[in-house]
Amino acid sequence: MYYLSFLILIPGTILSFWAQNNIKSTYRRYAQVNSRMGMTGSEVARTILHNMGISDVKVEAVRGQLTDHYDPRAKTVRLSQGIYDSNSLAAAAVAAHECGHVLQDKKDYKFMNFRAALVPAANIGSQFAPMLVMLGIFLSAMGQISLLFIYIGIVLFVGVIAFHLITLPVEFDASRRALKLIDELGILQGEENRGARAVLNAAAWTYVATAFAAFLQLVQYLLIANSRRG
Repeated sequence: MYYLSFLILIPGTILSFWAQNNIKSTYRRYAQVNSRMGMTGSEVARTILHNMGISDVKVEAVRGQLTDHYDPRAKTVRLSQGIYDSNSLAAAAVAAHECGHVLQDKKDYKFMNFRAALVPAANIGSQFAPMLVMLGIFLSAMGQISLLFIYIGIVLFVGVIAFHLITLPVEFDASRRALKLIDELGILQGEENRGARAVLNAAAWTYVATAFAAFLQLVQYLLIANSRRG
């Protein structure tokens, strides 16, 4: 049953593989299309923050590719070098998305606060749940004790599921805010907005794929537990 349970992970693996390739190809496509306004990612971010009356959030460059994020503790929008200095449609979309998170923070967006609160549980669950399930399988000869380890792993992994599920509305809302801002402020115009939407939609699918894969992993753990109980 243990080996057969891995079959249930296949759809999640396929979706994750597709989502990763989709975001990479979409990003590459629109990273080569410059916006008419010619604003770099850093200029887009600062323009949005300025127009929203936000003066206590910094915009900095960070190493890596697609490592862009907003750090609410440091009040800093960090943009990867390829976004920070680029005047492409992809750069504008990503920079605006991170500013969407800033607006969530400023407006005390409940889902964002909830996600932040779930980070410790998600970290613990992702690190220890698989270990406990494997330990339970390894100690199968010990009967109920092995099942206890598996159940503890399942409980911890629920925190991972909760984190991924709450991430979906947070990211979708940030993208919605971003698309509205770049249109209202004239950062992108006409067909350019379709390019930005394509980039953000592709990014959204990576979160959906991650949540789906995590859900299937939970189902796998439940199947293992059920087989051990029988």
